[in-house]
Amino acid sequence: MIIITGASRNIGKYLFERYYGVVDVIGTYNTTKPIEKYKDNIIYKVDVCDYESINHFYEDIKSRISCLTLINCAGISYNSYAHKSDPNEWKKVIETNLIGLYYVIRVFLPKMRDQNYGRIINISSVAAQKCTPGISAYAASKSGLWGMTKSICIENGSKNITINNINLGYVRIGMGVEDVPEKYQEYIKKQIPSNDFCDEKDIYNTIEYIRNTKYLNGSSIDLNGGLI
Repeated sequence: MIIITGASRNIGKYLFERYYGVVDVIGTYNTTKPIEKYKDNIIYKVDVCDYESINHFYEDIKSRISCLTLINCAGISYNSYAHKSDPNEWKKVIETNLIGLYYVIRVFLPKMRDQNYGRIINISSVAAQKCTPGISAYAASKSGLWGMTKSICIENGSKNITINNINLGYVRIGMGVEDVPEKYQEYIKKQIPSNDFCDEKDIYNTIEYIRNTKYLNGSSIDLNGGLI
């Protein structure tokens, strides 16, 4: 089974549609309702910032869970220079992208441990390494995943559970490119050897590599096209 958080928009939506009809996949959404063709037992409304909401979701599907891959795509961004930023909006990014992701992992880890199998894949970002102006909250939330991932790896590696991050560069869909001013996009492209942004198919291929590579654990894979 594959569970994808944030499955109604951007990268999460792409991955959900890629797996739908091929494997047993369940997606979550919060504010953006997905298209109506999906049944209620395929797409669930879940607020990753609400631990009880995730618990209710788990209780609804726990009997279906087997050999789980958890792909964490849910996330938000907030653009503002730090000295002009709204502290509440800044905090909301951390609560969603880091604490919310921990909540999801916390709920599903015991089941993975009971089944002696699990694959956790977190969508992190090049923003934690190479920032653009105005994304201090987003960069902080994504870099926080690295330390958490290494710790959870050590705690669960003996149970055939792996956890890894994909540090995405600038992707044609999702928050990677759409939040960057067009003038600055050309500047970024000049720093990428291929002079192009990431194709979403490469994200899928990387996820499949992680899912099928048991010895890859506690790592952060840079999928950024060689961004300098």
